[in-house]
Amino acid sequence: MEKNAIIFDFGGVLVDWNPRHLYKNIYKEPAQMEYFLTYICSEDWNLEQDRGRSLADGTKLLQEQFPKYHDHIQLFYGEWEKMLGGHISQSVEMLHELKQKYKLYGLTNWSAETFPIALQRFDFFKLFDGIVVSGDEKMIKPDKKFFQILLDRYNLKVENCIFIDDNIHNITSANEMGFTTIHFTPSTDLRNELSVLGVL
Repeated sequence: MEKNAIIFDFGGVLVDWNPRHLYKNIYKEPAQMEYFLTYICSEDWNLEQDRGRSLADGTKLLQEQFPKYHDHIQLFYGEWEKMLGGHISQSVEMLHELKQKYKLYGLTNWSAETFPIALQRFDFFKLFDGIVVSGDEKMIKPDKKFFQILLDRYNLKVENCIFIDDNIHNITSANEMGFTTIHFTPSTDLRNELSVLGVL
């Protein structure tokens, strides 16, 4: 089946978002920073904001649970913009090339409150024909219902789509639904991967 749509995850694929960009300037010892990001402001906690919990509620909940880290928890969203390191060059370059032949869509786990900051910073978001944000929909990848929202909203057929994500759980879910997928890692040659699929 001929492909006509390329679906991108954003963080880790197009945008270098990483809390370490902020907290490396807060913690002198890398081990302390890693402890904080593993056990205090954890990925699971952040995902709940991506799922739609307000930043204020998420912050308050964690500060009450870990009062010792009150100020450092406050920084997570108070200075969230410093976690945006920049765009991932090879992926963004591909966007411009792919746009000439394919529809481009975004499916992202991202807080509805912080996504507008990224939207304003990076011009390449204007290339997308549609974007579905988890914080708006109150659900996150790898939930197949979240993928289905994108398919239904933009009248896409799964067999016509290529899905690119850095999270293996999201890739697994997409594969089970019938998407053609690319698991994006720091060593991925995206041009080569797309060429192998006959896209370029």
